[in-house]
Amino acid sequence: MYQQMSIIGNVGKAPELRYLQNGTAVADFSVAVNKRYTTSAGEQREETTWFKVTCWRGLAETVAQYVNKGQQIFVTGEIKVEAYLNKAGEAAAQLVITADTVKFLGTRGERSEAEVEAHESLPQGEDVPF
Repeated sequence: MYQQMSIIGNVGKAPELRYLQNGTAVADFSVAVNKRYTTSAGEQREETTWFKVTCWRGLAETVAQYVNKGQQIFVTGEIKVEAYLNKAGEAAAQLVITADTVKFLGTRGERSEAEVEAHESLPQGEDVPF
């Protein structure tokens, strides 16, 4: 079961664009979402949650062209947890958002209005190749 999620964070790894054998464009990149809070003892803390973001077709080509490491973005899409074996052969998991909307907000530290917006959904019945 998939659930919709929206995040605002900074790109940790620039998009990697590739094309499937049928010519469909796919781009993957990572986004760090930081949470700042104060403990009951008054200590300031920050936690970072990493997301893998996958974009398809025109959206993939757009983010590959315009998204850079450190840039602040807004992403909306379906979230799921993917299990895998890490390099040490141990079980691990990652949070993956299949994006249907990406808004480019600026570079790290900027809080500007969205400059460009891209939107595209994965059609029903389309197989995800991983």
